[in-house]
Amino acid sequence: MEVLREPSSARRYVRELQHTGEKVALIPTMGALHEGHLSLVRVGRRSCGRTVATIFVNPTQFAPTEDLDQYPRTLDEDLHHLEQEGADAVFIPEIETMYPAGCTTSIVPPRIAKSLEGEFRPEHFAGVCTIVLKLFHCLPCDTAVFGMKDYQQWRVIDTMVTDLQLPIDVLSAEIVRDPDGLAMSSRNRYLSVSERQQALAIPWALEQVRSDVGNGSVKVDDLESKLLHHLVNGKQLLPRGSGDQETSESLGVDSVDYARIVDARSLEPVDSIDREVVVLVACRVGSTRLIDNCVIKL
Repeated sequence: MEVLREPSSARRYVRELQHTGEKVALIPTMGALHEGHLSLVRVGRRSCGRTVATIFVNPTQFAPTEDLDQYPRTLDEDLHHLEQEGADAVFIPEIETMYPAGCTTSIVPPRIAKSLEGEFRPEHFAGVCTIVLKLFHCLPCDTAVFGMKDYQQWRVIDTMVTDLQLPIDVLSAEIVRDPDGLAMSSRNRYLSVSERQQALAIPWALEQVRSDVGNGSVKVDDLESKLLHHLVNGKQLLPRGSGDQETSESLGVDSVDYARIVDARSLEPVDSIDREVVVLVACRVGSTRLIDNCVIKL
């Protein structure tokens, strides 16, 4: 596996592969890799044959109060996992390389970035769009793969590519979950044992919405109210009678930034489930902020 550190060498590497007729997929990451990231490599390899991952903790998408300094950095492990997964190369630039002294250019995100994460992290998507566009120029690949756990991010990047007529296809990859249902995230390692139990309210609440829609509930206000209740209260499991195995109580999350049901493409609000929608949540468990979602198709 090639390790690339300069934009010029990264650009040359991709173009040399393309010159021989190869197609190349880009897998942008911030490191601290888990099975969810590695599934993106597999999607890229199936799509193009060749894959180039990036590892770069992008400072411009973190607010001053967020966890930039604490964000997990596990470079040696990441390189091992990527090589084992069959990635052809990895681009690991320094911050000074991507943001040289005097650099002040930033991308204005598309309108789809204003709601949801945009309300609670107003500078976030400007940083995301700026670094992704830089990576697209450093690594002029045929395809880029993004995970659907960051659903709004995927839609924002796809919209930016369309609006700016960038010559790259954007693919999405399904959410990968641990056996207990929690969506894989680099931030899950922040959770204590008890906090992880609290966090299980998130996938459970999403499944309750899916089940309610399957049973005929279509009014979004009612569904969002139930969703919020499930997130905060969790799945209450009371001890069973004598002789039965006791079950423990699973508590809910500590707070909810948003819990909304919106149009799956535009992310605009809807009144009823009359089209494909996505249920999006952002919650805090202890000091850890977690996001998750599920798409509901008619």
